[in-house]
Amino acid sequence: MPLSGIRVLDLTRIISGPYCTALLADLGAEVLKVESPTSGDPVREQGVIRDGISWYFANYNRNKKSVAIDLYGAEGKALLARLIPSCDVIVENFRPGVMEKMGFGPERLKALRPDIIHCSINGFGDTGPYRDRPAFDFVAQAMSGFMSLNGAEDDPPLRAGPPISDLVAGLHGALGIAAALLRRGRTGQGDSISVSLLNSMISMLSFHASNFLASGVVPARSGNDHGIVAPYGLFRTSNGQVAIAPSNDSVYHKLLDATGLTHVRELPEFSTNAQRMERRREIKEIIEARTQTESSEYWIRRLNEFGVPCGPVLGLAEVFEDPQVKDQDMVITVNQPGHGEVRMLGFPIKFSEAPSSCRLPAPELGADTQSVLASIGVGAQELERLQQAGVISTPCINA
Repeated sequence: MPLSGIRVLDLTRIISGPYCTALLADLGAEVLKVESPTSGDPVREQGVIRDGISWYFANYNRNKKSVAIDLYGAEGKALLARLIPSCDVIVENFRPGVMEKMGFGPERLKALRPDIIHCSINGFGDTGPYRDRPAFDFVAQAMSGFMSLNGAEDDPPLRAGPPISDLVAGLHGALGIAAALLRRGRTGQGDSISVSLLNSMISMLSFHASNFLASGVVPARSGNDHGIVAPYGLFRTSNGQVAIAPSNDSVYHKLLDATGLTHVRELPEFSTNAQRMERRREIKEIIEARTQTESSEYWIRRLNEFGVPCGPVLGLAEVFEDPQVKDQDMVITVNQPGHGEVRMLGFPIKFSEAPSSCRLPAPELGADTQSVLASIGVGAQELERLQQAGVISTPCINA
């Protein structure tokens, strides 16, 4: 697999960091998830708990190993120092400065492993006036301007439903790590990577940011309409709605052909995209008067025949029954020992030669503590003593 042979020390929890390391694990890396011996990742207790396991946790922590170490005490930190030389990458989502307080600042990490790649995922970045603030997805969505662009024109700012800033930051972290590993292969040098929720969301502002930086004009919220293209959005049919996305003049003309509205092409008030943007409501009403005469199924079939991007608006129950989604294996079933089968999201990146697979189910807390520590020379007697002292937790010793 692409990252086979890469060992990742995962000091993260909740979403942003675990998503980053989940991507690395799905690409073949060995991910050692270090958790508190008493409680573990809080997500273990969140979401729907079924047959004794959080499916939310299972989704983001498959293909990982759980090593339960108390990092607050001296002995736990000593174990961490012994683990680091065996690892290629460290990922953490503490606030800036926490690693230094723990005794694992940049110089210490380099001393332990000179070519280490360290990725920090945090709220606002390693520097600046907000570096020490706590952060959460909702805050990042609000402060990035992202929320200001969502919703209808007269509505208040609106957050995206999924925790998108965590997910994008995790994605950026994984990409940065992959790039740093590639560079290390050429130069032998490690690197330090900083990814923030705020910066990640700002990077997603796309044409809204480009237009604002060019003009100084703050974009209005446009709901399901497009900010720079018309017509575009949801169009009513005889039995529902269809999402139609004519992204340029060529596709707009195909839409007119498909809907039998070729005469609209001759109307001067709709001849350019700029004119259609000024009369967005009018052109939508013209098209919608036609789309309402047939069903959604009819229009999806016909518009696709004419090369017009379109599709139904699906709820999750429909998404996971969709034949395309099934064909792409975007839901997989994993046997979780002791908990039955868990359905979770599949792999979005499709490799022809080295496909991702679920090699390991989500680990029980501390399930791999003994084997991982043994791999760095911690003997049976020391494991027993550390267990008795509460420094580590492993089901093997507990049994």
